[in-house]
Amino acid sequence: MTCAPIVTFLIAGVQKAGTTALYDYLAEEPGVGLSRVKETHFFDDDSLDWSQPDYGRYHGGFDAGDKRVIGEATPIYSYWPNSLERIRAYNPAMRLILLLRDPVARAWSHWRMEFARGVERGSFGWCIRQGRQRLFEQGPVGRPWGHDRELSYVERGFYGEQVERLYGLFPAAQVLILKSEDLRRDSAAALAQVRAFLGLPEGAPPRPREVHVGAEMDYPSPFTDDDRAFLRGVYARDQARLRALTGISFAAP
Repeated sequence: MTCAPIVTFLIAGVQKAGTTALYDYLAEEPGVGLSRVKETHFFDDDSLDWSQPDYGRYHGGFDAGDKRVIGEATPIYSYWPNSLERIRAYNPAMRLILLLRDPVARAWSHWRMEFARGVERGSFGWCIRQGRQRLFEQGPVGRPWGHDRELSYVERGFYGEQVERLYGLFPAAQVLILKSEDLRRDSAAALAQVRAFLGLPEGAPPRPREVHVGAEMDYPSPFTDDDRAFLRGVYARDQARLRALTGISFAAP
């Protein structure tokens, strides 16, 4: 089903980096229409017929009204294969927002979430080392080789690779990249950048908020200095790529 695009912006990444907080901030903006649920998971749905995608189904999930700035937040889009290509096919003028968090801290937060949910039972140290092999083994039907929605603690942190792919599909002027720590530390300044990027008028400073804070429970392994050093090494080349593309870097704690 072909329909003219109505969605004008996406919060396309990354998981565990403050995308829910930004979605909630934008829900308070009078000029913005959002999807009824934060994550529509439309462009990462491999079960759809992408030769003839049903955009009518997608549009049905929005309360657009008379809003001209309409969007959603599905942070897997920047990571999941073919999602960005499908977004470009839908709306080449799409504006995309990426919130990036230190990939080492992001991996730890992601593992804690999956362990608390009962999805993961391996220790963090094992998961970021030997456990990565699971992404290259047979998984759910249709899962792209080397990718996983839940166990991708390390893989989702290769931001340089994701941004390079994004810039190959969309002009840099259509992409806004923010650090999650900036949204947390000075939400007013970060939201001002988002407003300007989306063509929204200036507004009142937002009320700071914390969402999806990790569950307080006993975890089977600590976050060790060896784990941090190992992940810094894993990400070193990709971090250099990210810095060359965006000027953004994450200093070792």
